[in-house]
Amino acid sequence: MKFNILSLVVILVLSITLSACGGNGKAGEDAKTTIEFMHSSVEQERLAVINSLVKKFEKDNPTIKIKQIPVQEGSYNTKIITLASAGKLPAVLEVGQDYAKVMDKEQLIDKEAISNTLDKAGSQNFYDGALKLLTPEDGKGHTGVPISGWVQGIWFNKEMLASKGFEEPKTWEDVMSIAKAFTDSGNKKYGIGLPTVEGGFSEQAFSQFALSNNANVLDGKGQLDFNKKAMKEALTYYKKLARYTMPGSNDTTEVKDAFMNGTTPMAVYSTYILPSVYEEGDAGNIGFAIPEKKTKAVFGTVSAITISSGLDEAQKEAAQKFTTFLSKPENMTEWVLMSPGGAQPVSKAVTENAAYQANEVVKAFGVLSTEIAASFNDIQVFGLVGEKNYLKMGDISSSGTIPKLVNDITVGEKSVDIELENAEQKMKEVLKK
Repeated sequence: MKFNILSLVVILVLSITLSACGGNGKAGEDAKTTIEFMHSSVEQERLAVINSLVKKFEKDNPTIKIKQIPVQEGSYNTKIITLASAGKLPAVLEVGQDYAKVMDKEQLIDKEAISNTLDKAGSQNFYDGALKLLTPEDGKGHTGVPISGWVQGIWFNKEMLASKGFEEPKTWEDVMSIAKAFTDSGNKKYGIGLPTVEGGFSEQAFSQFALSNNANVLDGKGQLDFNKKAMKEALTYYKKLARYTMPGSNDTTEVKDAFMNGTTPMAVYSTYILPSVYEEGDAGNIGFAIPEKKTKAVFGTVSAITISSGLDEAQKEAAQKFTTFLSKPENMTEWVLMSPGGAQPVSKAVTENAAYQANEVVKAFGVLSTEIAASFNDIQVFGLVGEKNYLKMGDISSSGTIPKLVNDITVGEKSVDIELENAEQKMKEVLKK
């Protein structure tokens, strides 16, 4: 699931006596501890999987009752704000990496309980990048237990590339050469589906090129470090590459359609393109590349299971048991396979799980499925510097400054130097607030 970074300004500071799950927490033999579990699997097929997992857990833990709160993705973060403000935050929540950081800042997450769960689940089984995305700003502990995710890179049509003598693009120069060779705008053929819209998709795509050139928005101390030579190089490259994409402001629909209908041999997109490729029966003809300049940079997101703070002992114990249960390889596998191909494993134990490997969608892509999941180890995102995952990056992303910059220099054909300075000034204003 995809989360936007929202401000928690409206959330009240919660006391240690927060009644988080609406359960009774009684310890008597016949009493049950009820905890609430909030997630975004509202679709019938997905909900059936969650129901099955809950039923299995309750059978193994007869003194614990799980009360589900399915919430539509579009209103999910707002629901968290509402419940937290009322002191009714569920004990266990599915949450995205960025919003988990915000919740942690407001002391809404029990990181000790999360650490206990990770110890039991075996933190060594998780891909390093997945855990990094759930590392708070102070670098201590984690804000949740990863359960699934998705990654983004350059997808390419093997047969189309081979028709002009090209193989997998491994560098910036490779990508540019292929894009140029396939572009024939007079016949509406282009070299790459590249995001240029004034929206989050452009920031995600551009970030991979910038970070592969060691250009981040913030430095190791969390200070703005945007207007520098490496960032200018990445912007200049992206602007040139955009000459070989479709005209106009390209968003997810335009990029995906261009790749799927053969208008382009390459496209920057997430793993959620894979289900469509599978349905077309062309799974063996797609490749996944992470072109590098100075390093590799994969954009990705993680969905995690977190435990709220302020629970009484019975509720906390029940929440840890349930979260540990969901973290078992066989259960994480069921979770990931709610959306095979699109959702990716964040644990090597899932990638190696027999049920995962036997799934018809996963199996159709062969070794590529394992390679894609392993790319979580190359995760880099703006604002993540070393072991520090700065919360203020959320304010910069929410301002829309980077997507506007990308759109201005590509679609608007404006000066990289001038717009880079303008963007830096805008970011300074955002960070002053």
